[in-house]
Amino acid sequence: MFKVTPNPPNTGPVPFDAAFNLDPEKMKAAADRALKFYLDPGATKTQIPPRRSGTLYSIDAAVDQETLMVEVYESLTSACAMVNDLVELSEGPRRQTMVVLHRSLAMGERAANRMLDNHKPG
Repeated sequence: MFKVTPNPPNTGPVPFDAAFNLDPEKMKAAADRALKFYLDPGATKTQIPPRRSGTLYSIDAAVDQETLMVEVYESLTSACAMVNDLVELSEGPRRQTMVVLHRSLAMGERAANRMLDNHKPG
């Protein structure tokens, strides 16, 4: 059987690229610069700016207390219902963890409900 191309094909020598000159002195200078930049503890480093609190979920300062308490109550009620659904799907230790989480949310829900009951508008 005759192969059209030799194995491996004869391509000739790789042409020399003048821009890819690996001068040992330049390589050493570049390595020294990189090591000094990354490993020198005395070098000046740029300071990382302090983390700002996010503004994605913000509450207007003009919102009254009753509205905030209603939101807390509704959020706890929703979370309690979701965890209750997950309890039904879980088994073993995971189920026990979900039951404890459900009880914690239910206590928070009851506390928020009591705050709403005791709240006197105005």
